[in-house]
Amino acid sequence: MFLSDKDILAEVKEGNITLEPFSKKQLQPATYDIRLGNTFIVNDVHSTKAIDPAKGVYPQTQTIEVADGKEFVLHPGVSILGYSKEKFGSDQYLIEVNGKSSLARIGLIVHNSASIVNPGHYLNIALELCNLNNVPIVLRPGMQIAQLSFSTLSSHTKQNYRQTGRYSKNNFASYVPPKAKKKVAKKKK
Repeated sequence: MFLSDKDILAEVKEGNITLEPFSKKQLQPATYDIRLGNTFIVNDVHSTKAIDPAKGVYPQTQTIEVADGKEFVLHPGVSILGYSKEKFGSDQYLIEVNGKSSLARIGLIVHNSASIVNPGHYLNIALELCNLNNVPIVLRPGMQIAQLSFSTLSSHTKQNYRQTGRYSKNNFASYVPPKAKKKVAKKKK
């Protein structure tokens, strides 16, 4: 069973759902809209011959920080990681991240497969952003990018995400390939 807007608000107030920062303006009838953050991870295509997950070969990447009010242009056929502004999680609810239909209609995919957030996982989620359109899409930090739905489980879990040993206090480190390089976007004059 999915939580309604009244239930989501009540559970946030009770502390059973974490949504930081929280705004009632982002609360929908049965979902909560999350916004795009400022961090983007892009592949360095010029130094990456190929990706071979079976052999642990991953691309060189760059981290790009985009200031509020600035833009990131996502070109056709390109897949990057972006992060949510909101940190969220719950010990009691299963959270599902889904794209917004208005963005899907212009060809923006926000996740390829990682849509489930297990109980006990608190994070600024990594969004697998991909432009399926044939023209670039402008992304801006702070724009509503995805929506969360919260569902009850048939019973309390025997373990939560922190107890599985896969939990990382530094979510960015758990998703970024080990040789990521930091690059700060320059301000346009």
